[in-house]
Amino acid sequence: MSMHIERVSAKHALVGECPVWSVGQQSWYWVDIPAKTIWRMDGAGELRSWTCAEMVACIAPARDGSILAGMETGVFRLALHDDGSVEATRLAAPEALGEGMRFNDGRCDRQGRFWSGTMFMDMAAERAVGQLYRYSNDEGLSAPVVSNLLTQNGLAFSPDGRTMYLSDSHPKSQQVWAFDYDIDAGLPSNQRPFVDMRAHPGRPDGAAVDADGCYWTCGNDAGVLLRFTSDGRLDRTIEVPMAKPSMCSFGGPGLDTLLVTSISAGQDPADPWAGATITLRPGVQGVAETPFGG
Repeated sequence: MSMHIERVSAKHALVGECPVWSVGQQSWYWVDIPAKTIWRMDGAGELRSWTCAEMVACIAPARDGSILAGMETGVFRLALHDDGSVEATRLAAPEALGEGMRFNDGRCDRQGRFWSGTMFMDMAAERAVGQLYRYSNDEGLSAPVVSNLLTQNGLAFSPDGRTMYLSDSHPKSQQVWAFDYDIDAGLPSNQRPFVDMRAHPGRPDGAAVDADGCYWTCGNDAGVLLRFTSDGRLDRTIEVPMAKPSMCSFGGPGLDTLLVTSISAGQDPADPWAGATITLRPGVQGVAETPFGG
């Protein structure tokens, strides 16, 4: 189905990613990975941006007003200042984060722990060296929790926090898995197939979960958003004007707006929608993101 779509601005992202709604600030955040840029849009629609020293792939608002970020060389805490400067403090870095790699998709679980995975940036190399990690103030960076990923993506948690979702968006994989999630220990188990995206349009990119417990993923390359019920059944398809939607997130005062980022890299420069950031209202509500730190 199609619906009314609003464009956030005239800007085109190279690789727009990781939209997240900060309940505390009543503002949207998202990133443009190759541009090393974090964008913010407040409730009045005013846009601001900050440029970082290295690529920032995923972000999560923290309880103290800072931003947790998965970047090229580790997990960072970022302070975004009014003068446009960024104060970056590296908190941790896995030993396996070597040359040609960076963090990719990430978010907090319902308890406020930060999760993010790594990838080898040259996807054509088909190197399954990506791993998923957990970071918390108390325990620091975990050992790899999930390994052998080509392009880690699609991380999300059910409304009650007891199911974790994870995808691999690489053309050679295109899988979405579900895990049982121990909310006390912060550990996933019982990895099982959830959706084989080879049976659906697009590759499974960034994801969101709504209040009904359904999993939304961006069908990258196919210009669609796909909603799967908690038993893995496709029940809604929404067409978007960008061929490469990259991640969607619920937010707004009523948590009933979807903000969708997209990718222009590798697309026709004449395509006016490539790299666009849009909002739409799908008729369902999302779940507020827990800020880092609880």
